[in-house]
Amino acid sequence: MKIIVGSTNPTKVNAVKDAFPQDEIMGLEVDSLVSPQPFSDKETMQGAINRAKQCAEYEPGVVGIGLEGGVMYVEDQLFLCNWGALVTKSGKTYIASGARILLPKEIEVELTNGVELGIIMDRYAKKSGVSKKEGAIGIFTKDLLTRQEMFSQVVTLLKGQWSYWDN
Repeated sequence: MKIIVGSTNPTKVNAVKDAFPQDEIMGLEVDSLVSPQPFSDKETMQGAINRAKQCAEYEPGVVGIGLEGGVMYVEDQLFLCNWGALVTKSGKTYIASGARILLPKEIEVELTNGVELGIIMDRYAKKSGVSKKEGAIGIFTKDLLTRQEMFSQVVTLLKGQWSYWDN
């Protein structure tokens, strides 16, 4: 089976490879059709769905997977969030969300000023390419859970739903 992932970010592509080790996985850069830094569960989820749909439509007979990271408020606290969507060959969509973690106030201030989390995290961690490696979740958990592992959990939830409902 061929699966197209709506990103070329290695953390997302490798997360799909983790969950579907026997399948052909291809990353494709597609637009999430939401803001560059999604700021709610709803927007982050929609970005994942948009990516998955574009991938499923890219080539006949493929499965599309979209993964989107964002932030969302619970009352007055800002959390990291992530969503995934899987669109089957028949067009059915499955949706799942994963781990959340409270972000420090100084991160929140920059985010609300329009700076994307990946850029902030590079400065905050004094590293380069955090969003393509451990991610914010990896920084704030001392790599006990990385961005790839976080997305792997979401993809596993998608795969589980699909196998339950379609098989």
